[in-house]
Amino acid sequence: MKPVLIVFARAPAIGVGKSRLAKDVGVVEAWRVYRAMREGLLRRLADPRWRLIVRVTPDGAAASGAEPQGPGGLGARLERALRAHGRFGVAVVGTDCPEVTPERVRRALRAARRTGAALGPAEDGGFWILALAPGRARRLSLDGVRWSTPHAFADTLAALGGEAAVLETLADVDDGEGLRAWRRRRSAARPG
Repeated sequence: MKPVLIVFARAPAIGVGKSRLAKDVGVVEAWRVYRAMREGLLRRLADPRWRLIVRVTPDGAAASGAEPQGPGGLGARLERALRAHGRFGVAVVGTDCPEVTPERVRRALRAARRTGAALGPAEDGGFWILALAPGRARRLSLDGVRWSTPHAFADTLAALGGEAAVLETLADVDDGEGLRAWRRRRSAARPG
């Protein structure tokens, strides 16, 4: 059976989420950027090697085919999603890292099969992917992770007992500087 890739997303709405980015570029532009990053990520990650599931917050915004994230803090919502879909291997990504590619997801899932878990650090101290081997999700507890802080990666690695393959570091787009840096990298990567 195929592993599952879960995308944790927020329903795009003007003035909801991306508050640090909105401070730098305005609420409408932050909404546009988030929508573009989310839709681009979903297009890129639709891949026959895994089953793609979108988990949305707030729960009432879950459109057809999407699942609600449910109540509780981020740790509880992640644990619930990973446990629900972890039978054949599972990974979860957010929508803040536009450089997540199918190849990076494939490497994370492969590393998790070998080591039990794989974790991709983000430059801001968080992570861009958490991948777990089949069955590992049932034992996962993310209690004590300080979410949305520079400690989230280290805390998550500790919650995994320090036993995870550490992947390459990628950058999130959380504020105006992160957006400008991503746009520069994207322009530099274009041919011609």
